[in-house]
Amino acid sequence: MSIYKTLTIDDKQVTFAASAAVPRLYRCRFNRDLFRDFKTLGTASDGKSYDVESLEVFENVAYIMAKAADGGKDTIPDTPEEWLESFGMFSIYEVLPELLDMWNISTRGLQNPKGRKPSSTAR
Repeated sequence: MSIYKTLTIDDKQVTFAASAAVPRLYRCRFNRDLFRDFKTLGTASDGKSYDVESLEVFENVAYIMAKAADGGKDTIPDTPEEWLESFGMFSIYEVLPELLDMWNISTRGLQNPKGRKPSSTAR
């Protein structure tokens, strides 16, 4: 199940998607693990300033989630740098919590309840 959310960034409507394709797109594009990076971003979002690496991860995650929501319409540029150039300044502190919330909702079904072992139905 894909989750979509449209946010206003620099007076522009930007739609983001959280879906099963996003981790693969992220891994293929940036050669990094999205789950690990989201975990890092989540722990860094406790009100402290972000370091350069966290800012780059945020930019990459936001770009991939916007690209995934684009659905092949090619309205999102081919690089994160080009995409970011289409905005003026905006606050990571306003956008990141929204993306983290989307991601947490989309992955909620992947988490196993305490005391239950994952089923082994895969063959």
